[in-house]
Amino acid sequence: MAASIDQATAFSLLDWDPGPLSLSFEFFPPNSEKMEETLWTAIKRLEPLAPDFVSVTYGAGGSTRERTHNTVARILKETALTPAAHLTCIGASRGEIDDIARRYWDEGVRHIVALRGDPAEGTSRYIPREDGYAYAADLVAGLKRVGDFDISVAGYPDVHPAAPSPQFDLEYLRRKVDAGASRVITQYFFDPATFLRFRDKARAAGVKAPIVPGIMPVTNFAQVRRFSAGCGAVVPDWLGRHFDGLDNDPATTRMVASAIVAEQCRQLIAAGVTEFHFYTLNRAELTAGICHLLGRRPKEAAQ
Repeated sequence: MAASIDQATAFSLLDWDPGPLSLSFEFFPPNSEKMEETLWTAIKRLEPLAPDFVSVTYGAGGSTRERTHNTVARILKETALTPAAHLTCIGASRGEIDDIARRYWDEGVRHIVALRGDPAEGTSRYIPREDGYAYAADLVAGLKRVGDFDISVAGYPDVHPAAPSPQFDLEYLRRKVDAGASRVITQYFFDPATFLRFRDKARAAGVKAPIVPGIMPVTNFAQVRRFSAGCGAVVPDWLGRHFDGLDNDPATTRMVASAIVAEQCRQLIAAGVTEFHFYTLNRAELTAGICHLLGRRPKEAAQ
């Protein structure tokens, strides 16, 4: 049984040794020279923190397939980081997806984040291809036939918006893990209690793989509210109050976001969480600062 949030107030952020933690970061592939410069600035800034791996996302409808591949290949070639490539069921046949996976394997990529994927822009409902992998559990099983990949899958503390019920969502998560997934990385959430309840329910439903909380520092609250409406993440009223009046004040927004995420992580660590996955949005400053508060120092400085 997970520790409660009341128990999670047992220590203070002011005098804090969270102990050894496992960290990972998520990036998205750039679509312009300027965005590529921003991405690589972030990668180089975060590389010395020695995360367990870094993942590179896949656009809706598989729209960034080549850019995702190119980014993963460059990370593998030019950094000491372990890259994880996102793969989805969207926009390709089973044979095409298997070929993509073999290409990754041949290039030395051993970690895949396997997702159903979002419908292409302009469509609102997911319809599986007859010749494709229908859902994420099918994709996981297919990838395992290609190679012994380390596979991460998604979990939804606030329930996937397409799931008919919370219990169905948990049972399907178990299917993904049973198909061969190594870990669950959750959609972002803002209330630590939401994650802890989800973790307890997932364990009760038979999900045995590690469940890693996905943490997203807020850099633009209006954008987060819009995105959350589509992905099912709950935005609590208290979060809106913290960012009220900061639409044109990015410096204060970053300070508030850092404080909120630090407190989220403090409560989760006190409840036994030792792994975190950060959605960086290709920005290093917030993530680097939060990792510093979590005790992670650049590898060179720690020696």
